Amino acid sequence: MKADRLLTALLLLQAHSQLTGRELSERLEVSRRTIHRDMETLSAAGIPIFAIRGRQGGWQIESDWRTQVPGLDEAELRALLMTQPRALGHPRLVAAAERALNKLMAALPGRMRHQARAMRERLYVDPAGWYVSHEDLSMLPAVQDAVARDCKLAFDYTRADGQKSRRTVDPLGIVSKGNSWYLVARAPHGLRTFRVSRMQAVTMLATLFKRPANFDLAAFWKKSTRELQAQRNHYDVILALDPQAAQSLSTWREVSPAPYKTGQPPQGWLTLSVRFDNQEQARFIILGFGPKARILAPTALRQRVLADAGAIVDHLT
Repeated sequence: MKADRLLTALLLLQAHSQLTGRELSERLEVSRRTIHRDMETLSAAGIPIFAIRGRQGGWQIESDWRTQVPGLDEAELRALLMTQPRALGHPRLVAAAERALNKLMAALPGRMRHQARAMRERLYVDPAGWYVSHEDLSMLPAVQDAVARDCKLAFDYTRADGQKSRRTVDPLGIVSKGNSWYLVARAPHGLRTFRVSRMQAVTMLATLFKRPANFDLAAFWKKSTRELQAQRNHYDVILALDPQAAQSLSTWREVSPAPYKTGQPPQGWLTLSVRFDNQEQARFIILGFGPKARILAPTALRQRVLADAGAIVDHLT
């Protein structure tokens, strides 16, 4: 988004005092002509940016502008704070960006400073992205507007499993994680997280809601991602293994004895609880043991492996 790029360019100039057109184009991944147009746009908005000619030249911002903020109306302030760039996740920019925004906050009039503080509480930038992706963010501006105004939000949502539903929530904040954006909201059954790219028909309602006292968006997001990562990092399976297979598996996977009353293994076999990273890894490894392993639990994995084994037989016959 252009607003992201303009703010990123502004923060870069504040952090580095002066940058060449080539440096800006490389950091922002756009052409030098686009950088020139962006600098003209910032200048036209009243920001004291000027070009320095010559071999050592580039683009520069007046040093004292940091404490002289041009007049901003509420819409402009919301756009500035609610569209913080993904580049804030870069380790070398985080501290500089935070200092720049703090100085901006300090220079604002009292009423707007209160508004800006409230807006910043509603946005969290997580520097660690899940993975590189290209997502539909057409609904993001409407989501941002509802978050900033404390208005209820209605939208159609498609879950990862394809299930669709209509939701009405209290939007508490938005999170930028890599190329993905998420809405953290209060739903009828507690706090929930929604991926913006899976939202459609977003409508900001006229009904205001009261934010929960002392809600900390950053703390909630960090706790949620830790819990999700912990769930993703292991997949427990109860296996019956012949002694040789059990010895082989225990040398590189976490195993422990697991008494199991249903589906007792052949005499001499061991019943073990084995921790895999995920179901796909469990399927691959268990199939490799062939007749030396039996899946006692979970049932869903046993059914998947049986289907895999049947497909192998079909291909061989």
